[in-house]
Amino acid sequence: MELPNNWEPIKLGDVTELVYGKGLTKKVRNHDGNYPVYGSNGIVDYHDAFLVEGPVIVVGRKGAAGIPTFSTDSCWPIDTTYYIQESSVYDLKFMYYLLLSLRLHQFDRSTAIPGLNRDDAYALDIGLPPHNEQKRIVTKIEELFSELDKGIESLKTAREQLKIYRQAVLKHAFEGKLTANWREENKDKLETAGELLERIKHEREAEAKKLGKKKLKEPRQLSDEDFSWLSSLPTEWRWDRLGWMTCGIEYGTGAKSSKSGDVPVLRMGNIQNMKFDWSDLVFSSDPQEISDYLLKTDDVLFNRTNSPEWVGKTAIFKGERPAIFAGYLMRVNQINSIVDAHFLNFYLNSHTAKQYGNKVKTDGVNQSNINGEKLAHYPFPYCPLEEQRLIVDLLEEQMSLIDRTETDIDFQLQKSEALRQSILKQAFSGKLVAQDTNDEPASVLLERIKAEKENTTSKKRNAA
Repeated sequence: MELPNNWEPIKLGDVTELVYGKGLTKKVRNHDGNYPVYGSNGIVDYHDAFLVEGPVIVVGRKGAAGIPTFSTDSCWPIDTTYYIQESSVYDLKFMYYLLLSLRLHQFDRSTAIPGLNRDDAYALDIGLPPHNEQKRIVTKIEELFSELDKGIESLKTAREQLKIYRQAVLKHAFEGKLTANWREENKDKLETAGELLERIKHEREAEAKKLGKKKLKEPRQLSDEDFSWLSSLPTEWRWDRLGWMTCGIEYGTGAKSSKSGDVPVLRMGNIQNMKFDWSDLVFSSDPQEISDYLLKTDDVLFNRTNSPEWVGKTAIFKGERPAIFAGYLMRVNQINSIVDAHFLNFYLNSHTAKQYGNKVKTDGVNQSNINGEKLAHYPFPYCPLEEQRLIVDLLEEQMSLIDRTETDIDFQLQKSEALRQSILKQAFSGKLVAQDTNDEPASVLLERIKAEKENTTSKKRNAA
């Protein structure tokens, strides 16, 4: 790396020391203390005493290895960290930004918990500028980062607003607001809510007869409590149980899958953004299993067990290739003359459906569960099939626009991070600020430090 004339090429270990933090068990911590306790990921607790007087840089040693954190306060870095203190050779903020640019996490050589060996860090080549230039570099970095952070914050705010907008669009869709004009134009052709339910019952019975099912269990009626939180619907629509649209919700296969085989077994991890992701597949070659669980085009699958944020996620099988589904998924088996698969898929990802799922799910240790009976009792906004399809068209148009905007925001965030790294690269190659010939060269600074070290060593020998 070519450096300015008044800089000095050195090893990181020539000018700084990564000191081991000290263990501090939870039993002896005062959680209401004034001094932060730092782990590799940042502040993990507080204590009434400090190990190191601030300011100080804390660097992750185990876990979030190589990640530096700057603390202006006196603090207690624990034994999963290193720490670095101020030096006459370098400005501490300069060292912090230098460590950010070095991306020390890439030197993890552990096989289990990520770890940073400080000798790997010490061996890194760096350029040391004059002390005054270090301060100018810090000032310029913080000026540029401040502007960059404002832009990043605006992008993140926009992304959160898109999430809110997405749910608002879904809410309006399932309250009939997106298709109010269509109903007005077709009011002479529409069934009443009562007629709609009678038709649904008839079509469910016809489907059951076709499947050879003699008696179907009728879903219980919605309660007054249910109606108290459900939104109002157009007079032609009807809130009722999801169970009216199916002759039986079906669990996937519980058999163990293989790394290769005749057909893929779709699992909960394959559900991404209401669609199936066909990467990271497992397979089955069992003919009976394939026959029993073979998916049909427009099957809607519901994730019944996982961490709370994953339970209730859904996707539609589009017939991309023959496949079956695993036991943590349920197939709704919706009757297509009653409900459009995409309408169902969108609805199950709406706030109303999520809200009901949160009310009825069973929570265990790090896992939640919604079984088939609970899914069958979800409230569902029934409306004419033609209107459902119009709603799906409108939603797909809106969601496509939202997805494109989110993709653009993510791209801009990636560019922002690349710009941050570019700023750091320029800073530590001497290209971010102008050099000043009046600055004391780094070589002189290093010679003085070397003389001070030799003097200290000599005094220790004489004292011995």
